[in-house]
Amino acid sequence: MISLIFKNIIRAKSIKIGLVFLLGVGLLSLVVGKQFLDRQHKHTEELIKYQQEHFARTTQLHKEELGLLLYYLRFSFVNTVTPISGLSIGQRDINPSIQQMTIRGIEAQRYDSELTNPSNLLMGNLDFSFVLIYLFPLFIIALTYNIISEEKENGTWRIIVIQSENLMKYILQQFMVRFGMILCLLCLLLGIAIPFLGIPFDTSFLTFSLLSVLYLIFWFVLTFVVTAFQKSSNYNAVFLFASWILLLIIIPSSINNYLVKNYPTPEAFEMTLKQRKGYHEKWDMDKQKTMDAFYAHYPQFSKYSLPEKEFSWQWYYAMQQVGDDEAAPSTLALKEKLVARNQLSTAIAQFIPSLHLQIQLNEIVHSGLTNQLLFLEAVSKQHEKLRLYFYPKIIENKTLDSVNWDEKSNIRFFEDLSSSNLWQLFLPITVIIVLLASLGMFLFSKKRMTVGY
Repeated sequence: MISLIFKNIIRAKSIKIGLVFLLGVGLLSLVVGKQFLDRQHKHTEELIKYQQEHFARTTQLHKEELGLLLYYLRFSFVNTVTPISGLSIGQRDINPSIQQMTIRGIEAQRYDSELTNPSNLLMGNLDFSFVLIYLFPLFIIALTYNIISEEKENGTWRIIVIQSENLMKYILQQFMVRFGMILCLLCLLLGIAIPFLGIPFDTSFLTFSLLSVLYLIFWFVLTFVVTAFQKSSNYNAVFLFASWILLLIIIPSSINNYLVKNYPTPEAFEMTLKQRKGYHEKWDMDKQKTMDAFYAHYPQFSKYSLPEKEFSWQWYYAMQQVGDDEAAPSTLALKEKLVARNQLSTAIAQFIPSLHLQIQLNEIVHSGLTNQLLFLEAVSKQHEKLRLYFYPKIIENKTLDSVNWDEKSNIRFFEDLSSSNLWQLFLPITVIIVLLASLGMFLFSKKRMTVGY
């Protein structure tokens, strides 16, 4: 029976075209992911070469004063991109993976990003997660919307009702064969992605794959429920397509508008202004007040007195630090709002499988907002290490020879070691699948298998 069902399905020319199209778009999405990974690796390799040249050139140009050298010297910090990120690029295309910074005020540097065509950002990337979330459901709808209704419309349903010993088994077989076809296509694409993108067969990949399968099951179960109402093909198609629009466009857009409205982030602009104001106004203030604020932040440096001259690097970098301190409340407020946005969107998404999948896939491959927040936190810590290393040398007027430049010129890498909560990943969508499946079975048992409508 199963082989006959498969032959009957695959015989349709539209199904063959749909499978080839979905396979082609899936392969194209892997190419897009590969290009993204290659671009990130190329930027990192170029940065390693540039960093060495930058340090060699800058240390030769500014040999006299360590403070002047550090005004120009830039240290690089890289957010590591893993191969599995090629499957779901997420926010990696808008958030910089490379942070170059001096030991001056960090708040004026931390949110610097690459110049990117805004039209490209608006269109987004055709990565694998896009194909999975948006295109696979459309093909599932095309495969399943008329499982019973087509038989009724063609007048063959009466024969099936009479000849079938177990009508429910026949209907489930129809769904299982179609699910097997889609599952094989998904496994083929994921199997190709392993060598093509260089993805290790590890826990992250297995989690990514299992969550993807559950998402496909959700859409099959949804069509199963719609089929249980035993309406016409037109009704089923319109209802399922409306569900696709609702789950993938309207609800996510509404949630995003709600988050933007209720968690506005004027602090991003305010923070930059406060940092710059806090630094620039110190030129006209009493130097000792600046140093007192600096010593309050770093009491270990209070033993050093301010040189009695018009300008000193000790005072200059103290101004930079005080500017950061004055912008700290805005920085904290911005971080809290971004965290609140992330937590609320994750909580709401538990009831919306499409949005849940999008967020969780990004979390699995470390390309979401959580990764960016962790990276920014790591940037601040790395910047603080640089300050604590160089401040004593600047204050004590050390020479360039006091610094191990070979070690300091090395690029530092941030590796996101956070892991996803498996219950949070699988439980919400599993519960929804079970509830919908139960509803479908109840409707089929409640609603008699009629010959006509």
